[in-house]
Amino acid sequence: MSASPGTTEHKPTTTASRTAWTMLIMATIGFAVNFWAWALLSPLGPLWREEGTLGDITEGDVALLVAVPVIVGSLGRIPVGGLTDKYGGRVMFPIVSLATIVPVLVIGFGGQSSLTALLITGFFLGIGGTAFAIGVPFVNAWFPPSQRGLAIGIFGAGMGGTAISALTTVPLYEASETLPFLLTAVGLAVFAVAAWFIMRDAPGRTVPPGSLVSRVVANSKLSITWLLAFLYAVAFGGYVAFSVYLPSYLKITYDLDPGDASNRMAGFVVVAVIFRPIGGWLADKFGAIYVLAACFVAVAIGATIASFTPILEHVGTFAFLGMAAALGAGSGATFALIAKVTEPARVGGVTGIVGACGGLGGFLPPLLMGYIYGRTDSYALGLLLLAATALVALALTITVIRRKAEEQAALEA
Repeated sequence: MSASPGTTEHKPTTTASRTAWTMLIMATIGFAVNFWAWALLSPLGPLWREEGTLGDITEGDVALLVAVPVIVGSLGRIPVGGLTDKYGGRVMFPIVSLATIVPVLVIGFGGQSSLTALLITGFFLGIGGTAFAIGVPFVNAWFPPSQRGLAIGIFGAGMGGTAISALTTVPLYEASETLPFLLTAVGLAVFAVAAWFIMRDAPGRTVPPGSLVSRVVANSKLSITWLLAFLYAVAFGGYVAFSVYLPSYLKITYDLDPGDASNRMAGFVVVAVIFRPIGGWLADKFGAIYVLAACFVAVAIGATIASFTPILEHVGTFAFLGMAAALGAGSGATFALIAKVTEPARVGGVTGIVGACGGLGGFLPPLLMGYIYGRTDSYALGLLLLAATALVALALTITVIRRKAEEQAALEA
């Protein structure tokens, strides 16, 4: 594929340079720090309701407070991905990080006065969630095709920034109401400065022509974009859904105390984060289609087992941790596939749409699970629906998406 006007051709390599690994480390740190900021409200919402900090608010108000930055961060990936294609990660990472500092500090030093103030600042806090759409095209451009799955998988492990927030925000807040926000703002500022001086866009990066709107429209017309968006909505959306809803599920289904349920949820998150780069590496070795197919089979089996409410030790634990590994690996393999079936100049734009669908895909399952439990006093139907959805994703993967990947490979041969 020829480079666009104004870019420089460079000889493809089969092994990434030391500089490429440095860029990957920086991008992963940036992703984690921005996700740390993005998730600050999630652990504090229930605490504020319990303490009456925001007055007499309902559980629905807490859900809305938590949802606003996540929804904004998910949808914001679409324009940010397009802007990254145009201006590069070296510019976009510092901009997004610095922009996220503002709502973080506003919340920490005055934004906790009312629910309305928090909803407004939470909207702008969502900017931090767009960092994902910067890192994928940035990392993709630095690595040869044979290593892109592993590299993007390692970058994706930065989603563990949400775990940092979950584990540290409440203890820091109890020590000082401003402390978690101040520390997060410092982390964002340090990264933004370091990114400006250390990060560089890959040599020969292809810059797409046309306006942002025209490129978003063009990317949205690609059938592969929406096929991959569905796969990511199942894989990453499933991870998000369980990381949000698993404590409530375990508490109700197995009568665990909140602390035990939260610790088990943390274990689920850790397994998923670890398996994301493993999924990318396996996609490099054996092909993303095979890895995705195996992952969706594992999710279908795990969800089916869980629907029977087996004993938690050891069958239930095995089912949920197996799903965590499959969802993490599937998330990594999805983006390994994006790198192989998308033109380099479109990776950011396609990533934005796919990433947005993945983030939004995490919100329907908890709502559906809660509705089903309220009607049936059981989560079985909800888990069986997850199994059925995984099977649909499996069918798409081994038929339509496989053909699309083979067609793209033939064009590049």
